[in-house]
Amino acid sequence: MSNSLKAWITAARLRTLPLAAASICMGGFLASASGDFHWNIFVLTLLTTLLLQILSNLANDYGDFHHGADHQERVGPSRMVQSGEITPEKMKSALVILGIVTFATGIWLLVKSLGFQSTSFYIFLCLGLLSIAAAIYYTAGDKPYGYRGWGDLAVLIFFGLVAVFGTFFLQTTSFRWLNLLPALSCGLFATAVLNVNNIRDLESDKQAGKLSIPVRIGRKAAITYHWGLLFTGLVCSVLFVIIDFNSPWQWLFLLVIPLLYINARAVQKHSGSALDPYLKQMALTTLCYVLLFGLGLIIAGS
Repeated sequence: MSNSLKAWITAARLRTLPLAAASICMGGFLASASGDFHWNIFVLTLLTTLLLQILSNLANDYGDFHHGADHQERVGPSRMVQSGEITPEKMKSALVILGIVTFATGIWLLVKSLGFQSTSFYIFLCLGLLSIAAAIYYTAGDKPYGYRGWGDLAVLIFFGLVAVFGTFFLQTTSFRWLNLLPALSCGLFATAVLNVNNIRDLESDKQAGKLSIPVRIGRKAAITYHWGLLFTGLVCSVLFVIIDFNSPWQWLFLLVIPLLYINARAVQKHSGSALDPYLKQMALTTLCYVLLFGLGLIIAGS
């Protein structure tokens, strides 16, 4: 593998993709449980979401370099623009190209699912444009919202509410408000992944003026916040099962409790680069939670 290709793969941060896939899978499982699931729509939704995630990762690499968050004292993995492996100009060009490809894939998805004539098409078109803007301007641009502490809210909205409700609607062309609970679970667990990242980067973010939640409230409160994210995410799913109980198999997702505990304890115990493995662990735990939750739904409905 050439060094250039390796640099682009590194910048894409493929380890973040399971987290992006988790919310789409949750929406798919909920649609399947309602008796209305289409594989072609699901694959296109997943592809568009993964492209959005890669777009966000590249924009983060470019934006953090531009704003000074990536520097020699940073404790996380090396960033490709900061290290000189990819020039800022090439990264900027990649963002434009990938943004266009993501938009085109999203249009394809909406046409297949909703058609040009429906009002829903234009609502989702706006949501898609907003998602692309959110992916880019998290750390890129003159006033990145991630530097003002709004990243957590954006993750909760886009990885939770938009992803789960959006996937469900594209499959069924309907809303079910009870789905708010598993959507919040996905969003809260995704926010926990970001919080691990922000606790790890607390000192370097503080130096760069990046006002993440841990920078604003301090490490001790950020750890309490982390426990709260995991606990609340679990409670939302418990409430969903209580309200919509059909079978004991729906409690399968509770098997992730030890994994959530391991992650929370690690955040409490470790700092800096020692937290790196727990970013991946939390992302995979979220995907595991979704798969178990979905399996429980399918078995309960069979």
